[in-house]
Amino acid sequence: MNPVILDLMSTTFRVATYNIHKCKGLDFRVRPRRIVEVLRQIKADVIALQEVVSVDNGHAEKNQARFIADELGLEMTKGENRRHRGGGYGNVLLSRFPIVESRNLDITIGGREPRGCLHTGIRVLPDTVVDIYNLHLGTAYLERRRQARRLLATEILNRRHTAPRIMLGDFNE
Repeated sequence: MNPVILDLMSTTFRVATYNIHKCKGLDFRVRPRRIVEVLRQIKADVIALQEVVSVDNGHAEKNQARFIADELGLEMTKGENRRHRGGGYGNVLLSRFPIVESRNLDITIGGREPRGCLHTGIRVLPDTVVDIYNLHLGTAYLERRRQARRLLATEILNRRHTAPRIMLGDFNE
């Protein structure tokens, strides 16, 4: 994972994307604090996470989205794609900028694992909102092709023509 630094209309900010795999490491232990430490080192202003578990009122291992956001002091929005062990499971966007809108878009292809694209508007300047699209595409080639066509549909990527757009996530390529 390498963060990218963007210069957008004289506002520079760092973005990163990270599939955290339910905070489970190679040692098979669930440790959200390890994820926080990696993200602290990166110092990104906007972070797109995939495969995040969010059990409301749960401890750190079960409410990973809230734990990570709180530890980093960032705003957070979630896009639930399915249920997992009593909680939401999907994509999360963390931002040091104010989040002004958020909606989860279903890009599931029939018969395949539920997938989503979390669209979040962040205000980077008083008069500038940037649209961030955090997605997790499927594992099959034809599935990803169909998801790409769905993303290019008017109601998703072409919804607002004036705002700058950033798409990031796990493309499974």
